[in-house]
Amino acid sequence: MSQYIGRMGKYRILTDRFIPATPLLDTSILTNLYKFIIRHHGGIFVLTGAGVSTESGIPDYRSEGVGLYARSTRRPMSYSDFLKNEANRKRYWARSYVGWSIYREYEPNLTHKILSRMERREKMFHWLVTQNVDALHLKAESLKVTELHGSLHRVVCLTCGCITSREEVQSMIRDLNLEWRGTAGDMAPDGDTTVPQDVVSSFKMLDCPSCGGILKPDIVFFGDNVQRPKVEFISQKLSQSTALLVLGSSLQVYSAYRLILQAKSLQIPIAVVNIGPTRADGIIDMKISGKCSDVFKWLAEKWNIDYLSI
Repeated sequence: MSQYIGRMGKYRILTDRFIPATPLLDTSILTNLYKFIIRHHGGIFVLTGAGVSTESGIPDYRSEGVGLYARSTRRPMSYSDFLKNEANRKRYWARSYVGWSIYREYEPNLTHKILSRMERREKMFHWLVTQNVDALHLKAESLKVTELHGSLHRVVCLTCGCITSREEVQSMIRDLNLEWRGTAGDMAPDGDTTVPQDVVSSFKMLDCPSCGGILKPDIVFFGDNVQRPKVEFISQKLSQSTALLVLGSSLQVYSAYRLILQAKSLQIPIAVVNIGPTRADGIIDMKISGKCSDVFKWLAEKWNIDYLSI
C-alpha cells in the first residue's frame, strides 16, 4: 500500500485507500486524448472533481465501495441544517476543528503537479475550475484556477462577509478551548470527522471577531448555491474555450453538470477521465475510465515532463 507522510510528519495519510479498482488503460484511447489536447492546445477548460484528490488521500462521496456513502451512513452537513440552530453549528465546528489537523496535511499528487507544469510550460489550458475545497491545485502552484465550491482554507462571516484564514480561526478556537480534548475519527471529504456527542457538548464556538456573527467555512454546503458572480465568470471562461476536459468527477452535482450542458449548447467537445460512470456519459465525446494520475503520467512522458522529479 502506497503511503504519504504529511509535511509535518505527524499524520500518516494512505493515498490509495479511497481509490476504486481501475481497468488497464487502452493506449489507443490515451492516444486519442493526446490528439484531443493537441488539437485544442491553449483553449482547454479543465474541470476537476474529487477523483483528482482521492490520490492525495482525501475520500470522495460517491465512489463505489470506497466513497463515504458506501462506507457509512454519514451525510455532510446541509446549509439549511447549519443555519437551523446553534447545536448543529457547534457539532459541525467541533468536528471540523479537530479534523483540520489532518486535512491541512494533504498535499498535491502527480495529477495536480503535472497539470501545473503543463499550464506553465506548455500554456495548454485556458482555465481550470475545481469542485474540490482542498486548495491542492493552488498548493501545486497552478495559476488560472477558480474554486467552484470555495475552500476550507478560508472562513467567512455570514453577517458581515469578513474573510479570515482557516489557520487564524483555528488558533482563536484553540485559545477558547484550552482544556477541551477532541480527537479526529474517520475523515469526510469536507474535512468533517467524528467526535462523540459528550465531547462536543463542552466545545466552545468562535463568533466572528469583527461583528459577532456566524462563522462558516468558505465553501458551498449541500443545498447552498454558488454565488452568481462566480457562476457568470466561469461561464464566460468556458465560452472562450475550445474544449472541455473533465477529470475525476461523476458530474452528479448540478453546479458541475451545467458546465457540460453549456459546452454542449456551444458545441464545445468534451473529454472525461473518471473511474466509473458519470452523469454525462451519454452526451460526451470521449471517455477514459482510469486513474487521473495514470493518464497524466502517460501524457507527461509524451511531453517529456519529468514527473519523477516532481
